[in-house]
Amino acid sequence: MTLASLQLFLLKIDWWLALVAPYVAAGACVLAVFAVVLALSLRRRLVRLALGRNGSIEESIAVLTRESKEAKKFRFELEKYLTLAESRLRGSVQGIGVVRFNPFTNGQGGNQSFATAFLDERGDGVVFSTLYARDRVGVYAKPIEQGASTFELTDEEKEAIQKARARAAQHKQ
Repeated sequence: MTLASLQLFLLKIDWWLALVAPYVAAGACVLAVFAVVLALSLRRRLVRLALGRNGSIEESIAVLTRESKEAKKFRFELEKYLTLAESRLRGSVQGIGVVRFNPFTNGQGGNQSFATAFLDERGDGVVFSTLYARDRVGVYAKPIEQGASTFELTDEEKEAIQKARARAAQHKQ
């Protein structure tokens, strides 16, 4: 390569650089302006997030701490209430069993007699029996503790208690 051809080559490159350089500079300026606008937008968001409404990081931390303590207190009170509600629910009627029957061998009274058991979760409650006849109605109540009674139970009363216990067990699930 000769000196003359090298000078010619450099002149062509200088001319090309002189032509392209303003466009590259303008593009760089546009990118710089975009970067500044983006940075300012992000900074404004960060300040708004970190400082809160009053513009103090310390106050924002204090507010978050206070809200956290209030949430913990509310959760504790809610757990206490749920524990109380669950204990009260255990003492309420959880299962009911009904058995209809005819207590008389001669067909008198039909199937209008029945035994009904009302039991809580522990199997405590009461069983009511009604005996219907043409000339009278008898109603009997027997206390139930843990599925048994101190009074003698009829087969129908035992069946009503078993049905009530089965329904109470379904409610547990």
